[in-house]
Amino acid sequence: MIISSSVLLGACTHATAKTGKPDQTTPVIGRSEIKVPNGVMTPEVLYSLARVSDAKLSPDGTRVLYGVTFISIEHNKGNRELFVVNTDGTNKKQITRTPQSEQNAVWLKNGNEIAFLTSESGSSQIWVMNADGTNRRQVSNYEGGINGFVLSPDETKVLFYSNIKYGKRTSDIYPDLPKATGRIVDDLMYKHWDEWVETIPHPFIASFDGKRMGDAVDIMAGEPFEAPMKPFNGTEDLAWSPDSKWVAYASRKKTGIEYTLSTNSDIYLYNVETKETKNLTEGMMGYDTQPVFSPDGKYIAWVSQERDGYESDKHRIFVVELQSGKRIYLTENFDYNGDNLQWLPDSRSIYFICSKEGLNHIWQITLDKQVKQITDGQYDYVGYDTNAGRMIALRQSMEKPSEVFRIENGQATEISFENKAIFDQLTTGKSVPRWIKTTDGKDMLTWIIYPPNFDPNKKYPALLYCVGGPQSMISQNWSYRWNFQIMAANDYIIVAPNRRGLPGFGQEWLEQISGDYGGQNMKDYFSAIDEMKKEPYIDENRLGAVGASYGGFSVYWLAGHHQKRFKAFIAHAGIFNLEQQYLETEEMWFANWDMGGPYWDKSNAVAQRTFANSPHLFVDKWDTPILVTHGELDYRILASQGMSAFNAAKLRGVPAEMLIFPDENHWIAQPQNGVLFQRVFFNWLDKWLK
Repeated sequence: MIISSSVLLGACTHATAKTGKPDQTTPVIGRSEIKVPNGVMTPEVLYSLARVSDAKLSPDGTRVLYGVTFISIEHNKGNRELFVVNTDGTNKKQITRTPQSEQNAVWLKNGNEIAFLTSESGSSQIWVMNADGTNRRQVSNYEGGINGFVLSPDETKVLFYSNIKYGKRTSDIYPDLPKATGRIVDDLMYKHWDEWVETIPHPFIASFDGKRMGDAVDIMAGEPFEAPMKPFNGTEDLAWSPDSKWVAYASRKKTGIEYTLSTNSDIYLYNVETKETKNLTEGMMGYDTQPVFSPDGKYIAWVSQERDGYESDKHRIFVVELQSGKRIYLTENFDYNGDNLQWLPDSRSIYFICSKEGLNHIWQITLDKQVKQITDGQYDYVGYDTNAGRMIALRQSMEKPSEVFRIENGQATEISFENKAIFDQLTTGKSVPRWIKTTDGKDMLTWIIYPPNFDPNKKYPALLYCVGGPQSMISQNWSYRWNFQIMAANDYIIVAPNRRGLPGFGQEWLEQISGDYGGQNMKDYFSAIDEMKKEPYIDENRLGAVGASYGGFSVYWLAGHHQKRFKAFIAHAGIFNLEQQYLETEEMWFANWDMGGPYWDKSNAVAQRTFANSPHLFVDKWDTPILVTHGELDYRILASQGMSAFNAAKLRGVPAEMLIFPDENHWIAQPQNGVLFQRVFFNWLDKWLK
C-alpha cells in the first residue's frame, strides 16, 4: 500500500545504556500555551496542537478514558497522557503526568481501575492504576516487552502480542564474526516499510488478576507467521469470546516470496483450554481482519476482501454463525467499505465506520442487511465506542483535529475541548464540496479549501493537491503534514479532487485506476484545476501541484504533461521510475495488481501501458521548478526515486531543490523535521507563486 498520511507521535523514552531504566531527567512534555496574536496557522502552531486518540467508555457509560499526545518542538518528541471526563463533559481530569507515554489504556474492575502500557520500567509493560491515576503499579515483566493487549471479559486472562525473532542473523551462521554488519538474504520479503524484518509479532495468553501477569503461552508457537499483521494492524486483529474461552485472531500465514505476492490472511479461532486452532475463513482469498465476537457468543463479524493480491478491494462485512459455520455477507448490497466493527447488545446489529462521498460516518447494519447512517455532517468520524446504551466518538474535519464527542440520537456534542484555547485564537479557512465534470462525463467530488478571511474580489494562487494511496479518499481528514489549514493560512486556495481510484464512490470508481497509471485519474486532475482556474478569485498564472507517495508520482507525471498549467511542483516520496519501483518495493502484490505485472512481460498489454507512462520517460518535457523531498528509511518507495527525479531536473536545467531526511521513513514523524518540511514547503511555493 502506498499511503500518504500523517502518524501520531508517541514519546521517545530515553533509557540509560547500563540499566535499561528510563532517564528520569527526561522532561515531562505537556500542553503548549502558545499564543497566536495574528490568528494565522504556522508550523509552530500546528505542532502545538494536542492529538486526541483512543477514547473508551466506562462499563457504566458515564465516563470516557482517552489519550492526548503533546508535542515538543524543542525536545523533538511527543508524550502521551491519559484523561478521564464525564460523558456530559464535566469533571475532566488528567490522570497521568510522566515522561513516558501511556498507551492502550482500558477500563478494569468495573471502571474502578485502568490497565495500560508504559515503558516506565525500561520496556513496554502492562501497568494498573486507580481510575483517578493513583496507586500506579507494574503488573507484567515480560522479556522483550508488550506491544499491545486485550483483557478477557472475565478479567482473568490477558491476550497480548510481542515480537519474536524471525530468521537467522549473520552471527547465527558465522558465530566467529559477531561484529560483521552484512546481512545474508536468500528470500523475499527481507525489509518492510522502514525496517529490516528480523522480528515478527506473535500473540500470547497469560493469566491476569490485576496484580500480576502469569507465565505466557505463545498461541502460534513454532509458526513463522505474524499476528497482528505488520505494519499497521494491532489489537483490532485480536478478540476474546464473551465467555473468555476462545480467542480470534487474524494472520497471513505465509513467508518469503509467497508472503510478498499475497494478501490472503485468515481469521483463526483458538480454544484456550484445548489449544486447538481452526481456520474460520478457509477459501476466502483476500485480507480477512478485525474479528469481533457478538455479545451472545454465537457469531463473529469481520472485515473481508475478496481477491488475493488486491489490497484496496472492497472492505466487506461478513458474519459467521459459529455453531453451523454459515457465512453471511452483510454488505453485499452496499457498495462502500465497512470498518471498525462493534456489535450492539442484542447481537443482531453492528455499528461500523463507512467512507462515502468524501466523508467518514458511523453506520449500522442488521443481520438481515438493513443499513442506516447514524451520524451526519461535514466531518470524519475516526473512532467510536459504545457501552450501557451510550456512544462516544472521535470526530475531525479539515478545519479541526480530533476531539471526543458524545453521540445522542445522531447528534454530536463535544466533551474534550483539548484544542479550544488555540482554536479560539485562530482564524480558519472553510472547506467546500464542489462536484466537477470529468472528461468522460462523470461527477467528481472536489474539496475546495479557502484562505481565512477569503475575499472573492482578490486573486489567489492555487494548489492542486494530489492524494496518495493511490486508493485513499480525500475526506474531512486532519493531517499534520499535508494540512489544508496551514496551506490556506499562507493564502493559497487548495483544490483537492477525489479523482478516479478512490473509495467512497463505488467500486467502479475505485477500481478504474488499476492498470491505468497516467490515464483517467490524471485527466481528472486536469478537469479539476481547469474548472477552478476559471473562477475570478484564482490566478491561473500562479498554479502549483503538490503531493506525496502516489501523489508524488502524480506530480512527477504532471511535470511532463501539464502543458504549462503549473508554475511550481512539490513531490514527497513519489515514484519517478516505475520499472525501478517494480523491483525496489517490497509488497509485490501491490505492484502486480496496480501496475499490471512485471515490465519484462512484453505480452502483457496492461503492464506495458503502465510502464510506458512512467514519469521518467517524459523528463525531456520538464520545464517547471520542482521541490523533491524523501526519507532514506522509506523502503516502500526508496529515496533513490526522489534523488533520480532531482538529478534529472538539475541535468535538464530546471530549477530544483531537494530535502532529504536520513532518519525518516515514508512519513515525516519527528517534530523538528515536520517544522522544517513546512518551512521549506512554503519557501518554495512562495518563491515561484507569489
